[in-house]
Amino acid sequence: MRGRIPDNFIDELLTRVDIVDVIERRVPLKKAGREWTACCPFHNERSPSFYVSPQKQFFHCFGCGAHGSAIKFIMDYDRLEFPDAIEELAQSVGMKVPYEGGRDDKPREDRSDLYSLLDDAASFYQRELDNSAEARAYVDRRGLDDEIVKRFRIGWAPAGFDGVLKALGTSDRRRQLLNEAGMVASNERGNRYDRFRERVMFPILDRRGRVIAFGGRVLSSDQSPKYLNSPETPLFHKGRELFALWQVKQAHQHLTRIMVVEGYMDVIALHQAGLPIAVATLGTATTPEHAEVLFRAAPDVYFCFDGDRAGRQAAWRALESILPRMRDGRQAHFLFLPDGEDPDTLVRKEGKEGFEKRMKESMPMSEYFFEELARDVDVTRIDGRARLAERARPLIAKLPDGAFRDLMAQELERRTGARAVLEPEPGPSRPSASRPANVQRSLVRSAITLLLAQPSLAEEVEPPYPFLRLERPGVGLLAELIDLARARPGINPAVLVEHFMDRPEYPSLQKLMQAEVIGEADMQRVEFLDALAQMQRQVTTQRRDTLIARSREGALDDTEKAELRVLLAARATPAPADGE
Repeated sequence: MRGRIPDNFIDELLTRVDIVDVIERRVPLKKAGREWTACCPFHNERSPSFYVSPQKQFFHCFGCGAHGSAIKFIMDYDRLEFPDAIEELAQSVGMKVPYEGGRDDKPREDRSDLYSLLDDAASFYQRELDNSAEARAYVDRRGLDDEIVKRFRIGWAPAGFDGVLKALGTSDRRRQLLNEAGMVASNERGNRYDRFRERVMFPILDRRGRVIAFGGRVLSSDQSPKYLNSPETPLFHKGRELFALWQVKQAHQHLTRIMVVEGYMDVIALHQAGLPIAVATLGTATTPEHAEVLFRAAPDVYFCFDGDRAGRQAAWRALESILPRMRDGRQAHFLFLPDGEDPDTLVRKEGKEGFEKRMKESMPMSEYFFEELARDVDVTRIDGRARLAERARPLIAKLPDGAFRDLMAQELERRTGARAVLEPEPGPSRPSASRPANVQRSLVRSAITLLLAQPSLAEEVEPPYPFLRLERPGVGLLAELIDLARARPGINPAVLVEHFMDRPEYPSLQKLMQAEVIGEADMQRVEFLDALAQMQRQVTTQRRDTLIARSREGALDDTEKAELRVLLAARATPAPADGE
């Protein structure tokens, strides 16, 4: 299972949706022969290189390499995680997503009462903000206008131990939900009380704009902790969520850059200053999950930190998290602020233009990478350059295979004189930039490509498959694909490939899906069966050569000798001409 959503449901969903309809609701398509085409929504281009195949239920851009099923398109275009993309597609065709597992794995609709309670809590805090003179004075002192307060639903948690409990805990079920949502805590005696008290409240929204948690900030530096976040709950996992990501996406139809800062007020100040690109992690370092969410949101990611030691440490942890996700086309930048400044104070002093200037002068990831690794190394000495190479090699090896990885290795060699011999990281192969995709065709690749173009061809093959004895890469994969297609009559190519989403074969299958298959269905059938027949003849040749080699060593038994005589006689007999 993938994400605790049953595979058979995903298969059924991809069968029910039409990728052309899914994409056309978001991108205008034009008919081009058997396919549909458009200017790619994932990169800027003047002439269309984005193709959608209704037969394969697959999209591919020959410019930037974006490709996949309807699920992948929704993930990339709407910037949703896999389960959210499934939910979105299922809703469009009136299907309900089943989740395998325990209570915490129920569909999101089953948590509607929890979402409703948290939305009520946000509204409660908003009302309390207007009732508190000290909270309003703080908001005014920070220069927040009414529009930004409303956009972020900023509120106030009043003093006292039971403000939320009294307002929202009107039944046993509601009090249970308050506890489940992390809105209340319990003391040693078991008495419940409000978790947030005398704090400016910032609702944390998920990727659909629903309240899932809160962050609270004290008014005075004398109080501690300065920031308090909701605990982990069934809806909130701080290592995956980013404050204000929803607001950033709402502000941009096509987001090209996003910035990570440290505090809620830093985010809000940048948005109010006309830079609605800022998000913040929630009291934790940048995680690999954060990195993936950030790069799905925008191709350029800026990390903004204080210039002190703590800021440098946070920046390096962010770099380590993004390295495995730095595919070609993605860029990361590091912006370090002057001592005593944060984004909030700096953007107020310098305005949007000044902050934009600092962003333009920020360090590219490659520059920061080598500068930080060489910070305590004398690269004028041989041993210092050797140390730099030793530090850099394993980190560069984490980069996905591609041009950026090659260039980083070349830069390491330029700086140290030492070659960066790197084992290729498993991951997607580089996309072809021409159409049709040029796939080196072995017999096995040819058979798989034809099967992906027309899965019904599997019905022409009966197990056991003689070609399985052929010692060639991909033979087992071909047999597995045939089994899947035979077990699911009518399966479309995208569904067939999605079965391998979490497996190493997935990138190769996607590349084969991009290959243009020439000829009508009948011709493809002939080619497919001919490829299998040639593979079967290769099995015979392979077996004969093996027995000949063993006979020279005198290692054949009587049965094998008889088998070899039959194989040699078959080789000596001319094959019948067609029609005989």
